[in-house]
Amino acid sequence: MEFEFWWLLAFPLFFALGWLAARIDIKHVISESSELPESYFKGLNFLLNEQPDQAIEVLSEVVQSEKPEAVELNFALGSLFRRRGEVDRAIRMHKSIVDRSYLSNEQKLAAVFELAQDYKKAGLLDSAEQLFSDLQKTTYSKVALKFLLEIYQQEKDWSKAIQTARQLSTAEHPHRKVISHFYCELAVIESAHSNPEASKAYLEEALKENRRCVRATILMGDQEVALTNHEGAIQIWKRVETQDPRYISLVAGKLLASYRALDKVDLGLALLRGYLAQYPSADLLNIVYQGMLEHQGAENAYRTLRDELRRNPTLQGLTRLLEAQLQDMPVDRQQDLLLIKNLLHQHTRQLAMFRCDSCGFEARQFHWYCPACGGWETFPPRRREETEFGHLLSHA
Repeated sequence: MEFEFWWLLAFPLFFALGWLAARIDIKHVISESSELPESYFKGLNFLLNEQPDQAIEVLSEVVQSEKPEAVELNFALGSLFRRRGEVDRAIRMHKSIVDRSYLSNEQKLAAVFELAQDYKKAGLLDSAEQLFSDLQKTTYSKVALKFLLEIYQQEKDWSKAIQTARQLSTAEHPHRKVISHFYCELAVIESAHSNPEASKAYLEEALKENRRCVRATILMGDQEVALTNHEGAIQIWKRVETQDPRYISLVAGKLLASYRALDKVDLGLALLRGYLAQYPSADLLNIVYQGMLEHQGAENAYRTLRDELRRNPTLQGLTRLLEAQLQDMPVDRQQDLLLIKNLLHQHTRQLAMFRCDSCGFEARQFHWYCPACGGWETFPPRRREETEFGHLLSHA
């Protein structure tokens, strides 16, 4: 391979070009930095020294500039204001971006998207809905739909919520569960307005959407009870076992009440005891115990309670057991047992809560919809003590 002498000339040329490019780049950086106002560097210094409030005030001076370089800072400060709860300042900041004529289309869309979030945060749902709707058929279409779905749920506009959820549905995330609940919400509204046929139609749609929708099944049974059709209600509520047996405790009291209306309490108690053996639950045990105490006597109720407590120990069950024992306890020994029962009762009140699996929000009442995080069916129908105290005792 022969050496090409012209390479000797190329090396100095490449070196000179590289040096020139570096000089030009450095000059560009220096030029840009010299054009930035002093407030910009003051703001950065405050941020580095963990003084966010002072930084925001100083940087707010910078964003008054109409220079294109200030746009990204506008976005950053606007989002920061919204996170801090200063929604009015966020709205003003993002509005100022939207109104600038020299911005690119993508920047304006981004500003509209941020402004829509500001309106939603401020509770101006109509304004937010309009802007999110305007973002359809843009690069923000999918995320705008998610915000619209949240808005329609807040406004309880269930028909629009159904339509939006269908638009968001994919093969991986079909949204069937939430859509079935939207139909249930419509059914509840129709029932409240004494329109049983329309309510039933919505519940049928809910079950078409999600055949495992326990809520729709429970509401259908309630409709039959309203028509005094207790046999029909019982047959409907029994379907809960095949849909999701964890929710049997939610219909146990309803089942027993319908069997009582038919004068078949013993048959109802036998059914519930069978459920209890297969799907133990503190709430279900309490319903069975109270039913047996009322209709089959204290001895049978106590025996069932004791056997179930040995099999699935819970504080609520133990409290019931102590209550039962107090009935036959000599007066001179009742005080000690009563003290233990009261201490247990105080503790069980803290543990007798339903907890959202998504955000940890706790409530004494079961919810299909979490009021904290907005999740559907995020509350398991089991109380804290069953997953905490009962789990520890069963492995002791």
